[in-house]
Amino acid sequence: MSIRWTRIAPQIALTPALAVTLVAFIGSIFWTIYLSFTRSRRVPDYAIDWSEWGRQYARLAQDAGWSTALWNLITLGVGSGLAIVFGFVLAAMIDREKRGESFFRTVFLYPLAVSLIVTGVAWRWILNPTMGLEATLHRIGFENVDFNWLAQGDTAMYAIILASIWQSSGFYMALMIAGLKSINSEIWSAARLDGVSLWRLYIEIIIPMMKFTFLTCAILLSLGVIKAYDIVLAMTNGGPGQSTWVPAYFVINALSQKQNLGYASAAAVMMLLITLAVFLPLVLLTAWQNRRRAAQ
Repeated sequence: MSIRWTRIAPQIALTPALAVTLVAFIGSIFWTIYLSFTRSRRVPDYAIDWSEWGRQYARLAQDAGWSTALWNLITLGVGSGLAIVFGFVLAAMIDREKRGESFFRTVFLYPLAVSLIVTGVAWRWILNPTMGLEATLHRIGFENVDFNWLAQGDTAMYAIILASIWQSSGFYMALMIAGLKSINSEIWSAARLDGVSLWRLYIEIIIPMMKFTFLTCAILLSLGVIKAYDIVLAMTNGGPGQSTWVPAYFVINALSQKQNLGYASAAAVMMLLITLAVFLPLVLLTAWQNRRRAAQ
């Protein structure tokens, strides 16, 4: 009897977590998909007009705000990718310079301890023309400098990207350091004996060996970019106008401001599809690389 209990005890312990996952996560996904085909406004309306079942998605395709949000998503993804590049550069510098490694690693990791809301507020102060970086440069003689990026629609998104890179570079640096530590030290010694330049060593040997680390960073970055909301809210609240809207902000705006549950659900479903389109290829590529490495 004790053996049987030992076998079923883990399943019993996992039952509450499984139930929460099925109801709160998977159930919510299907509920959102269903509502996206309805005319729900402030409250759910479960009646579907099959003659116009794609009405919400048709509206979404014609909405200029949604088009802006998708374009900003691409811009944010490409710009935030620099965080991985900076993270690798910082990791390589710290790994090469052993003295003070713990100190510099802590300094560069510190922004990660700050929430995205706090990061957004801090950078809004930094870019404030009356008391931030622009005012400081004006006081020391650089009067033609203009850092009022948040007030201009064509530069506000770049300010958000800059804050995102500052906040996340330390995290990717930590992942890169772990990847560098896993490389056999004999490779470094052999390259030094053969006279291979440091630049060629990283480009031709080290980076290819760290492809799994880069894939992991890319997966985490893509998920963070797609659900980006906090930093946009803190820095610009979507403005000026709709210039810094992203899909997550669009969904919240449709739900809270327009009070259109069906429309917000349709946008949320599109976010889910975008996530799958970006996330699944990266996961499949990682799995393929793992099988290829195991077969060698």
